[in-house]
Amino acid sequence: MSIDHVLKLYSQTIQSSYLHYGFWDDPDSINLDQVTLLEIKDAQNKYIEHLSSFIRGDVKLLLDVGCGIGGNAEYLQTKGYKVETLSPDDYQKSVIKEKFNGSMKFHHCKFEKFNPEKLVGMIPQEYADFRVDILEKHDIQAPELRTINTDGSGFAANTQAGGAKALLDVAFEHPIKLIANALGVPPDWMLQMGKDNDVPVAALLGTAQHAINQVKAGVDILVVSGTEAGGHCGSVSTMVLIPEVYEAIQPYGDVPILAAGGIVTGKQMAAAMTMGASGAWCGSVWLTTVESEIHPVVKEKMIAANSSQTVRSRSRTGKHSRQLVSPWTDAWESDKAPDPLPMPLQPMVAEPALAKVNKLAAGGHDGAKDLATHFVGQGVGLMNQTISASDVVQEFKEDFLNAYERLDGFLQE
Repeated sequence: MSIDHVLKLYSQTIQSSYLHYGFWDDPDSINLDQVTLLEIKDAQNKYIEHLSSFIRGDVKLLLDVGCGIGGNAEYLQTKGYKVETLSPDDYQKSVIKEKFNGSMKFHHCKFEKFNPEKLVGMIPQEYADFRVDILEKHDIQAPELRTINTDGSGFAANTQAGGAKALLDVAFEHPIKLIANALGVPPDWMLQMGKDNDVPVAALLGTAQHAINQVKAGVDILVVSGTEAGGHCGSVSTMVLIPEVYEAIQPYGDVPILAAGGIVTGKQMAAAMTMGASGAWCGSVWLTTVESEIHPVVKEKMIAANSSQTVRSRSRTGKHSRQLVSPWTDAWESDKAPDPLPMPLQPMVAEPALAKVNKLAAGGHDGAKDLATHFVGQGVGLMNQTISASDVVQEFKEDFLNAYERLDGFLQE
């Protein structure tokens, strides 16, 4: 039976505008042998009500990805939103056309095939104006940035199947020893590529539930990243998250944990390993090394920064990511700033502006040097010199051994 026929049978049997299971206040209380169609329909109504409660007050245009037969779109339309729908399914296309008399815009494709040109139209003009206003306050003229285009959309491509597969194909052409996924459970085909190439697949995560999901999916290594981490991060500290994840995954097997988030010294790695980690995953510590290709202006700012001079913000990618504080990040955290757009739209706002900032900073422009920022964790307060990557590794080993001997000394007393 084709997918089209399955969907048609499901929707006609339940007589509902929705194809999802719904939102249940207490899923554990459901008796699957006795649940009624009325209860399912009630749960489906609760689902869209619950989902729509997360929509920001200033949002006017919504794209319903995986739109089903239009139940969510119809509800959102009654709430005053302009809604467009997207699905690769022929049956859903016909239902949407009939239900809305052809007035509902329907994108007949998979989301990974959604053209970046279409994303441009989903970004309000105020976002382009806001980024230009920030630059102009720092003597940077950028009238071309008042027009949104597809610059910065490459980030979106890399988070979709086509772009991700292209990156992995390049990676596996080299003698790599590990490949890592972020922002969710890696797709089955990535896990299979790892097996086929005898390369373990790691996954970055920020909650215990995420860890369980990753282990169930078959990930080989968990990179457990606390909120202190640079780049995308959750809200739980490394000190709390490591033991929480360690306990949570015990029923599912012995999966190695690499601790991440603010770890820039050997003693921190030793502490994480006492809590259940098998090692450490470090990112920020390499940014101030001699070999780092980060812009010298940003490197100098990092060396001078303390641990309080980072901010966890959605202003760069649309998801919470930790970065170095600058007037750019301050502006997006102000009351006058528009609420950052979701990924992949926000990178199309931020990246073109920051690319211009970096280029001008390289030429010595004072305003651009002030605005310059980069992803970095709270461990930046301990990164106060420029040394080689090999020296970082050596210092890690010596610091780790000193911490071990200190702990051993307590046991000998």
